[in-house]
Amino acid sequence: MKAKLLAGFALAASALAVPPVIGQEDAELVSFGPDTNPILTDVRDGNPRRFIYELEASAYLLFIPITARASFDVMLNGDTYNMTSRVRTTGVADIFVDYDMHLAASGYVRDNGLYTYNYISQNYDGKKDRRVEMTYHPDSFDMVATPAFGDLGFPPATTEQALAALDPITALINVSFQPRDPEEPCGGPITTFDGRQLTELSLEYVRETNIRTHAWRGRGIECHVTLNRVAGYNEGETGSNLSGIDGPMKIFFAEAIEGMMIPVRIEVDSEDIGRITLQTRRLELQDVEVEEANAGPTNG
Repeated sequence: MKAKLLAGFALAASALAVPPVIGQEDAELVSFGPDTNPILTDVRDGNPRRFIYELEASAYLLFIPITARASFDVMLNGDTYNMTSRVRTTGVADIFVDYDMHLAASGYVRDNGLYTYNYISQNYDGKKDRRVEMTYHPDSFDMVATPAFGDLGFPPATTEQALAALDPITALINVSFQPRDPEEPCGGPITTFDGRQLTELSLEYVRETNIRTHAWRGRGIECHVTLNRVAGYNEGETGSNLSGIDGPMKIFFAEAIEGMMIPVRIEVDSEDIGRITLQTRRLELQDVEVEEANAGPTNG
């Protein structure tokens, strides 16, 4: 049961790591241009920002609510960023799933997005409690897992594949800063790499729609997600045929903060525990002093 619940929440969270881009027919929903993001340009011009982003996942096991929360604290300062994140089960969910993950990432700010330099994940799930640290170099990357992975998957990710990808939490935050492309209504594909598993996601535009979450409500767009397990998975798991999913994964984007198309809601129908819904609990983009930005995020 625990494995099924974790898998369901993981599938829902994985669909968020994709770049939202709005088509020209929905231009009224966004205000930024096709090649750069105005917030990132302003950050690089010497105006630091702090982005606070919180999500809550909910599902029902029979009549019992199962919940999880993810928080992200991102500091953008000049040409660099650093962030911390925590993903954990809450409330009655702790009875069924004991899950607590701490993550951190840092890297480079460019006018069109974020680029990974370092990524750390520390998992506390009562089993291996594994720590993974990954550092990117121009032509290589270092990855240390403690305890070590039994293998790196079939096939393992190549150096070229890893260097072309973003780490999972940078990909999730970067999604909100991606410039708009009128030829690709929902954007993509994007590739993520967590030190072992390399995954490619693509989106299909469905419609413009009204969206309601705890943190925001208004107009946005609905996209359907296709996830392709490219490398680093167990033998026989590669490909896009995901088990345990009934229907498409749905992701909803909105310009909840001016200049940012943010994934504010996601829905996944699972065979084991029904519908899993993720929605924003908190969204803030703050102006900060340089001294505070240099101190880094405080979450996690």
